[in-house]
Amino acid sequence: MSKNVVAKEFLELQEEIVHLQGTWKHELASKPVNFNFHKDAVEEGRPLSAFTDFGIDIPLFLRWIDELNELLINFKYELRSELTGITNLLSDETVVEWFSEAFINNYLYFKNFAEEHGIQEWIPQFLAETVIRPYLYLIAELVQPEVDRMKPIECCPVCCEPVRLATLEEEGKKIMHCPRCLAHWHVNRLACAHCGNEDHKNIQFLSIEGDAASQIQVCEDCKGYTKIIDTRQYITKPSPALLDVNSIHLDIIAQDHGYFAVGEKKVIH
Repeated sequence: MSKNVVAKEFLELQEEIVHLQGTWKHELASKPVNFNFHKDAVEEGRPLSAFTDFGIDIPLFLRWIDELNELLINFKYELRSELTGITNLLSDETVVEWFSEAFINNYLYFKNFAEEHGIQEWIPQFLAETVIRPYLYLIAELVQPEVDRMKPIECCPVCCEPVRLATLEEEGKKIMHCPRCLAHWHVNRLACAHCGNEDHKNIQFLSIEGDAASQIQVCEDCKGYTKIIDTRQYITKPSPALLDVNSIHLDIIAQDHGYFAVGEKKVIH
């Protein structure tokens, strides 16, 4: 399969969005974030982001939505009629809802919002998710020391994004990355990131023809997969968000072979 499954224009848009999010993150740098860590709740499966309190700057949120809309319209002008003035639909209460519902990936909420206002289904959640990322970046930076002490599996310990992306770095160390919040953690190179399986008989690696820097680790125990990118072969390392988008062909290959970004939990009888 060709690596070029994503249009060049879309990749360029993603690069501009990542740059915009970096600018937004700097604007948040002075905002206080409170972190009240509860070890027992984390061990029960609650993400670290649930223990943070980040005040929402509503005017800033709305301005970011407008800046993102301008970028999207420049990319695809026919979106203009749906995107122009969309912030007029967002009361202070709705902004708070967008913020909280995007945090937990509540697809149904945004689907209903789109239907109510006659907008394409993908638009509200895409806008909200894109705009909350700088908040997630700052939260991940704040709680990274806790992540370093944990042994995460199944999903990102900060934001619960399914684990699917790893890099090989100095000395061949395998590091998991969350492309959503940019949290990262070391894992055993052989171990399945979803279920922790280390039995080499049930772990396989799919090589990608014409892509020496990439492989897919698959687990026969839980049917989960992880994309592994050898970033030692990169002159300039892309952000995890861009690595994830640029490696969509690996997701397609893994899923075509019957593996999933979320591993199956075994039922013990």
